[in-house]
Amino acid sequence: MSRRVVRQSKFRHVFGQPVKADQMYEDIRVSKVTWDSSFCAVNPKFLAIIVESGGGGAFMVLPLSKTGRVDKNVPLVTGHTAPVLDIDWCPHNDNVIASASEDTTIM
Repeated sequence: MSRRVVRQSKFRHVFGQPVKADQMYEDIRVSKVTWDSSFCAVNPKFLAIIVESGGGGAFMVLPLSKTGRVDKNVPLVTGHTAPVLDIDWCPHNDNVIASASEDTTIM
């Protein structure tokens, strides 16, 4: 009689835990026009998210220290006349961000 050998998984004692409400952002309208790029960028101080906006592209910048429900009237970074396609933080200065838009401008 042959025995069945069950392979032991190294992940058998790993269990996931849901994120607590005080560690997440809620009520953000993420843009639907980020085709091949990411819709957010994070650095050690801030989170930037491309959002839906009328009349051009916009993104919001949120501090990582302030989580929870995001106010609908949070200030947006605007300036592009077309949807924002990509955003990225400066690797040397955590307070500088660049955005590229469908209107062929970089800010």
